[in-house]
Amino acid sequence: MTGSAQGTGSGSGSAPARGRARDRVLAAAAECFYDHGINGTGIDTITAAAGVAKMSLYNNFASKDDLVLAYLTARHEEWLGLYRRRLADAAGARQRVAAVVDAYVDHAEMAYRHGFRGCGLLNAAAELPAGAPGREVVRRHKEEVEALLATHLAEVDGLPAARVPDLAEHLSFLLEGAMARAGLEGASGRLHRVRELTLELVDAGVRSAAGHPR
Repeated sequence: MTGSAQGTGSGSGSAPARGRARDRVLAAAAECFYDHGINGTGIDTITAAAGVAKMSLYNNFASKDDLVLAYLTARHEEWLGLYRRRLADAAGARQRVAAVVDAYVDHAEMAYRHGFRGCGLLNAAAELPAGAPGREVVRRHKEEVEALLATHLAEVDGLPAARVPDLAEHLSFLLEGAMARAGLEGASGRLHRVRELTLELVDAGVRSAAGHPR
């Protein structure tokens, strides 16, 4: 982060300044939380990285918990952006299924200052206590991923509708497992492999329905 904090006092220019400070705090928190964990990152670290005064943080976020929720929501939206870009280039239902996996590949291959550490949402959820609002954000994100898989599987010609829910669940499990392994290895290879497996399973489902198991 570069630059100095903008003023946050009252007056006609205060709203844009608060917006800039909020964005800087959230960007700094996103990097620190991902690289060092939520519990390993204090407010002083975030404000120093953002180049803002502590008061600027609290003018925009009621608490660290509030900042964590904003971070998790932003990561969800970031993933949706990756998915939508892939979806726009997908030709046919089969490739739309693959677009969900491709968004995970893109996430893994983004530039990280301290390397790729896996799914930022799951990493955060692992640090939060049971019942924490942040865990609900993560749960809804994973449910949406599975629902997107199901939506695109339902569009695949020759794949029976009865097979869609189980296959979507199966693929979501494969994807999360690959993401965990990729995070441990710090590389995207497992996700490229799960993309291959995803398309193989889709094709196998179509062949099976047509009476051609192989």
